[in-house]
Amino acid sequence: MKLPYKFIEIVLLLTVFAFLVNSLDNGLVPTPPMGWMDWERFRCNINCDTDPDNCIGERLFMRTADRMVSDGYRDAGYVYVSIDDCWMSKERDSQLRLQADPKRFPHGIKWLADYMHQRGLKLGIYEDFGTKTCGGYPGSEFFLMSDAQTFADWDVDMLKLDGCNSHVDQMSVGYPTMGLFLNKTGRPILYSCSWPAYTGSGKKTDYKLIAKTCNMWRNYKDVEDSWDSVYGIIQFYAEDRDHFSSVAGPGNWNDPDQLIIGDYGLSWNQQKVQMGMWAIMASPLFMSVDLDKIDAQSRSLLLNRRVLAINQDKLGIQGTKLMSKAAALDVWTKPILPKGSLAVAVVNGNNKGVPRTAVIQLKELGLTNPSGYNVTETFDGTALGLFRPLDKLTVEANPSGIYLFTAVPINTGAKTIIV
Repeated sequence: MKLPYKFIEIVLLLTVFAFLVNSLDNGLVPTPPMGWMDWERFRCNINCDTDPDNCIGERLFMRTADRMVSDGYRDAGYVYVSIDDCWMSKERDSQLRLQADPKRFPHGIKWLADYMHQRGLKLGIYEDFGTKTCGGYPGSEFFLMSDAQTFADWDVDMLKLDGCNSHVDQMSVGYPTMGLFLNKTGRPILYSCSWPAYTGSGKKTDYKLIAKTCNMWRNYKDVEDSWDSVYGIIQFYAEDRDHFSSVAGPGNWNDPDQLIIGDYGLSWNQQKVQMGMWAIMASPLFMSVDLDKIDAQSRSLLLNRRVLAINQDKLGIQGTKLMSKAAALDVWTKPILPKGSLAVAVVNGNNKGVPRTAVIQLKELGLTNPSGYNVTETFDGTALGLFRPLDKLTVEANPSGIYLFTAVPINTGAKTIIV
């Protein structure tokens, strides 16, 4: 397709401008954002005639919002309700503006945003940098400015910008351009980019540039409802290609994709692994589950305040793999407050046989406070006692399971990060 002159002119101007101005600069998400997103659980189900409760339409998002309020998710920090692909009409309107499918969203997106705001929630929406979305709906290429303004006019609070049907070599200009246009609207809109997920295959990725542009960014495959998928993501984060962990922090987060806790594919131990590791990795926490049908055990895991405290720690440091105690028995650490404290995860990636044991000397973790540390198991809140740097802690991780604990220096006056 031949690019219109006006579009080329805008891109050239903004390319220069992007080097002069921080295109993000929206002051959002000092801790990892939390919410709910429909994609992994509901995909592109647009059959509202026979499946009205589960199709991508306003009814699904309204009932989810109501559950987030009534069941305590909002009060725990899950405040974004995000619409993924397949929400649009197949064509733009007469003024070339995006429009929601009128049958599935009869009241429109602005009305749905108001519905969320009245309940103390925020609305997220999806678009694509390319000519079409992954599901074949109108993309934002050639319409970045008008689409940004449309989302602001609708009072949307978050934009996820995918990268299907686009040119990868244009993303280093296109994604910052959309960021600038979002800022120009004057509305604070959380900007979620899929940029490195498309450009990072075997190539060096400029995560510093991405962090100047986006609040959060996908950098690996879509999560699927299986242990292989979840563990594969964890292994990718353990590799830490191009040292992407170093750019994570307040306002900028690596996004390993949605939480599939409460769905079909994970055992209880595997659900704990995902929740614990997404906390250690300072990941955005976006549930993708039917909140009307989730079981009580999975709900309690998503609402576990000790795990959430690790994820939401104000230092905003992404945890990293420190060492392996055996094949597929890995130790991860994440510095947390109060100063000198550490969250530690021991992950058993092997799903065969019996639980495996790791013996850890606190000094191995970099914990050298001579007065010692109060050590607390995270999921249950069990106090494990006082340990000094040369003491050894023995922990047991179930097959495809996790042992998660915190160590807080006793001279800070804090007993644990949360009780």
